[in-house]
Amino acid sequence: MLLSLKNVSMVYKVGEVEIHALREVSFSVEEGEFVAVMGPSGSGKSTFLQIASILNAATSGSILLKEKQVEHYTEVEQARLRNQEIGFVFQQFNLLARTTALDNVSLPLLYANVTKSDRDERAKVMLEKVGLGDRLQNGPSQLSGGQQQRVAIARALINNPSIVFADEPTGNLDTQSGEEIKKILIDLNNEGRTIIMVTHEEDVATIAKRFVFFQDGEIVYDDKYGWNKKRIQPLLKEVENEIKRKLKKMKR
Repeated sequence: MLLSLKNVSMVYKVGEVEIHALREVSFSVEEGEFVAVMGPSGSGKSTFLQIASILNAATSGSILLKEKQVEHYTEVEQARLRNQEIGFVFQQFNLLARTTALDNVSLPLLYANVTKSDRDERAKVMLEKVGLGDRLQNGPSQLSGGQQQRVAIARALINNPSIVFADEPTGNLDTQSGEEIKKILIDLNNEGRTIIMVTHEEDVATIAKRFVFFQDGEIVYDDKYGWNKKRIQPLLKEVENEIKRKLKKMKR
């Protein structure tokens, strides 16, 4: 098993009020899977991504990445693990504004103490892989939204991570650019890359091979295991029907 979460909960305190963002979530993914995580706003899907990718610490529960139990790691150890094993693609791209595409992509290698010449060579290869071999010296302001996202994908892949997390990867893109990013993600998964993608767009979710739905901080449906019998009963019938409608549409 590549990644496993067991009984993971996340509770935020706002004054005297406790907000349960995740409620005893259990989830696992194997190498080569492509998972689309869906759910309405506030359902817990973004919190799930942050915790599963070790960007944030859960209130309780256990997380194993490549058989390493990571919730007790120090911040430095977690940062090192993220750098070695995890790639990130964000809706906002998160590129350094005054930095070239080449240097944006090579940045994770700097933290891994790779030499400058090796960093540049590997970044160039990655940019060529996403079709930006002629844009090495362009900064973000000289690139379209779709091109910036391709730079972000190249950066996510530069350390050959075990798993790539994508948070609304087409959310800020026009239709054509979104289609280009979808194709890149499909190609990466066909190469064997493991991808977990959060999205609210049904047409984007269809490129995944497994669908997971969140509602009120819980997984209520997972293609791999079916309906969560403990959680589906309290759901409003219209919520259940809405998930079924989306599944039917996405699996055509």
